[in-house]
Amino acid sequence: MVSRSVARAVATVLAGTVALVAAPAAAHADTGTIGQRETVCATDLFVRTQPNGAWMGTLYQGQTFLVEGPRSGGYVYGFAYGHINRHGWVQDGWFC
Repeated sequence: MVSRSVARAVATVLAGTVALVAAPAAAHADTGTIGQRETVCATDLFVRTQPNGAWMGTLYQGQTFLVEGPRSGGYVYGFAYGHINRHGWVQDGWFC
């Protein structure tokens, strides 16, 4: 018969192993390259009228944004494709 402490130790190790196997790989996000149509890596990315300005739409993971520049305060200007289909500012650093 297995002692209670050994059984707990085995259960803890197994639970940790399952958690490691089940955890999704982190996506690598990067800053946009001016002149490139970049793919959004974030789950969602707000398109704004100016850096940290009013919201005008949301790009979702896999959608694209043409980085035109300039950059300002962590944001970058460009064209949001898809259902937004207009120019605006997004937080930089969320592209694949």
